[in-house]
Amino acid sequence: MPKGSLSAEKRPIIVIKMLSSEGFSVVDVKKSDAEWKEDAGLSEEEFYVCRQKGTERAFTGRYWDTKTAGTYKCRCCGEPLFESDTKYDSGSGWPSFYEPLKEEAVDEHRDSSHGMVRTEVTCARCGSHLGHVFPDGPRPTGLRYCINSASIDLEERRFAWKLHNLRRE
Repeated sequence: MPKGSLSAEKRPIIVIKMLSSEGFSVVDVKKSDAEWKEDAGLSEEEFYVCRQKGTERAFTGRYWDTKTAGTYKCRCCGEPLFESDTKYDSGSGWPSFYEPLKEEAVDEHRDSSHGMVRTEVTCARCGSHLGHVFPDGPRPTGLRYCINSASIDLEERRFAWKLHNLRRE
């Protein structure tokens, strides 16, 4: 290992914010890259996107064209982030939402990588990279949260599926 580099066991502390009835409290969580992979069961692509701020290719993620009702949660920590009711087809090839489930669910950061300035979106609870937000979305917010499928999991609303099937019969 080159001098000055950190082993997986000695990576920096990752601070996770936990939402409580009193507001945000901070809990220090020490997780190495190996622990994030193991604890969250991340695939190589999910780890690249969530923990290394990568991006999946457009039109390849499992949720880019999903119409299933439910709640989209952080792939790393399970925090509810977006509702399917706010998901829309932006034509971008990534799942797009016009607002998070609650404002406190996501954090926004200036991102000047790749020769452009954008606003990165991360999970407020664990810091997982989700994607970016752009000011070209639909009403009522005018925002487009362009989110990587690899950074979220969909918890389906089963009752909506059943109602949908009843209407078809």
